[in-house]
Amino acid sequence: MAKSKKKKSVLGRGLGALLSDTEAVQEENVEEQPSAEPSTIDEIDIDHIEVNPFQPRTDFDQEALQELAVSIKVQGIIQPITVRQLNEQTFQLISGERRLQASRLAGLTTIPAYIRTADDQQMLEMALIENIQRENLNPIEIALSYQRLLTECDLKQEELGDRVGKNRTTVTNYLRLLKLPPVIQAALRDKKISMGHARAIINIDNVEVQLSVFEKIVREGLSVRAVEELVRNLGQSKNKKSTTSTSQSFEIKKLQTQLSSHFGTKIQLRANEKNKGEIKIPFHSVEDLNRILEILNL
Repeated sequence: MAKSKKKKSVLGRGLGALLSDTEAVQEENVEEQPSAEPSTIDEIDIDHIEVNPFQPRTDFDQEALQELAVSIKVQGIIQPITVRQLNEQTFQLISGERRLQASRLAGLTTIPAYIRTADDQQMLEMALIENIQRENLNPIEIALSYQRLLTECDLKQEELGDRVGKNRTTVTNYLRLLKLPPVIQAALRDKKISMGHARAIINIDNVEVQLSVFEKIVREGLSVRAVEELVRNLGQSKNKKSTTSTSQSFEIKKLQTQLSSHFGTKIQLRANEKNKGEIKIPFHSVEDLNRILEILNL
């Protein structure tokens, strides 16, 4: 395995240092010691690097990777990737998969890397946060990353907001996207609709109505403002309908009680929104039927 001289770095004393793009790196010769630094920089054979099993990103733009590969051929790797060492010749990627893939496309055989000491949970947390802060993840990937940080890293929303530099409201808005129907999540992931569209749709309680609004957005190319207005009107219509329905329901129950008292048996009275319905007068014997007929003067 080809290696360059070890480089002592001010990086590696915490996640904030790991994620800094502007930290200066000073080079000097040092003796190899097992725990001299929490993080070291080395040139690592690309073939000895395994993929990151905790990688939150599932979609990589191939055209963008080709462009990055061309840049790497000209400029080299500006920001090292981050790995952890599994054994003498095997490393596992923590962050920097785009740089690693592009380096392979560029024909590199080695790549500069920070070598970190991390267990699985630390590796997951670093990979998720590094991707959230550096990569152009789509909203669903961000939401899934937030959810994994909450569940798998046992973080609270306030802690998560501090880690990723977002307020709690922003974190909550992303997490709510995961409650949308899969087809709408896929459209958001594929940039068929925007985050603004999705945030408007999420305010609709009924899934069928959500899908109906989504189809209207795609079909008519509605703007975010137009969708927000549409959802607002749906909410006002729902409230008006609910008030009417409640009033109607009260009147029906009142009338049902009066009829039950009049006929001396439990009357069933139903009516729909168009004021159509039925009245059922049950009887329990021939004598009971004759009693009811007498009341009806039949």
